[in-house]
Amino acid sequence: MLPGATSADERVRAARTAVLPVGSFEQHGEYLPLITDTVVACLVAGRIAADYRALLLPPITISCSHEHAGFAGTVSISARTLMSVIEDIDASLRASGVENLVIVNGHGGNYSLRNVVQQATTVRPRMALFPASEDWVAARTDARCETGPHEDMHGGELEVSLLLHGAPELLRDGYQNADHEVDERRDLLTLGMSAYTSSGIIGRPSLGSADKGAAVLDSLSRSFARVHKLLEP
Repeated sequence: MLPGATSADERVRAARTAVLPVGSFEQHGEYLPLITDTVVACLVAGRIAADYRALLLPPITISCSHEHAGFAGTVSISARTLMSVIEDIDASLRASGVENLVIVNGHGGNYSLRNVVQQATTVRPRMALFPASEDWVAARTDARCETGPHEDMHGGELEVSLLLHGAPELLRDGYQNADHEVDERRDLLTLGMSAYTSSGIIGRPSLGSADKGAAVLDSLSRSFARVHKLLEP
């Protein structure tokens, strides 16, 4: 999950764009690890960094998981802190000559990342948040997932597929029988996940497969071409 490049490697690469995975440390039910979102972000970031010759950064592993409060193991930082960390990393990169930053977000609760990107791109496109919701939808379609983003919100088909492909050793047996569906969740931001699931899962992990995970990454890499063109025309 961590980049292994040396300073010499990066001097040769001379990347104009850095890729920063942002995950979380939060519950993902009984069978998926607390670092699930970080693993997802690292898999996506590693793939696009390799395909587009970008500087791969180590992940931010704790972020804004306040909706998961009450579930054992979950740890959060404030949105203000997360934004400050991103801004400091961006400033350090620019000082070293890397002008562009792509934030690969693996946790849906990191809403403040959108504001960071908007503030940074008022003069020119030099920061991006990836994948967009449309990119995830396209990836699900390309991978022939049976669920969509609403019904498969947390710990379901998509995340299990990515872990089965990229880090199968992190999954514990039992996810195959952990499906839990909740269509109506209007007050999630106010009440949190615990109001809608006692297991921590909202989705159908039983549908996950390694082949789907591989296809999701293939699709996201293709989708990233759009972002790469914006940042490095």
